[in-house]
Amino acid sequence: MNLVLFDLDNTLLAGDSDYEWGQFLIAKGAVDGPHYEAKNRAFYEDYKAGRLDIYAFLAFALRPLATHSRAQLDAWHAEYMATRIRPMIPQAARDLVNRHLASADLVAVITATNSFVTAPIAREFGIPHLIATDPEEVDGRFTGEVAGTPCFREGKVTRIEQFLAERGTTLERLDDSWFYSDSHNDLPLLEKVRHPVAVDPDPTLRTEAEARGWPVISLRG
Repeated sequence: MNLVLFDLDNTLLAGDSDYEWGQFLIAKGAVDGPHYEAKNRAFYEDYKAGRLDIYAFLAFALRPLATHSRAQLDAWHAEYMATRIRPMIPQAARDLVNRHLASADLVAVITATNSFVTAPIAREFGIPHLIATDPEEVDGRFTGEVAGTPCFREGKVTRIEQFLAERGTTLERLDDSWFYSDSHNDLPLLEKVRHPVAVDPDPTLRTEAEARGWPVISLRG
């Protein structure tokens, strides 16, 4: 069995879907603009610097999901896909995904961004599996809490191990495995696959990839 994993933000997308969702909510007047924007930007900088407190971030990022109806959220998301996300999808990313879809047994997006935001994006690529941070739902409404293990740093390893265990296998038993990512935050999972690939990497990941002889590619050309 062959497995191909794609990070989403700044890997398949030329931007960050979580950050852009926050900016979209500000533009719609759905959140307190100046305060929310400052917090959104600060968390994004923490992420890039490798010092993000994932639970503090999720308490912030998931709160708007709990304060609006699912119908309203879904309507906003359709507009967000059209205006923010599709323009951030390079053709090279679609082509890479399609090549792997044609040959791999399992293809998945694995992302720290919550599944409400990212599930439609995975579908846009035609990727059948999504492993993401899951917002808790009760009676069809989001609670603002996280369900299970956040899909972040070492949590990505935990979540892919759970995903494979449900299919009766492990990373070690796979015939082959790939993981494409831009971020040093993904080093724990990059170290676990047979073919780690740095995609438009941040400076820390670029240094690590070059030192370890990992391929470095760009999807932005």
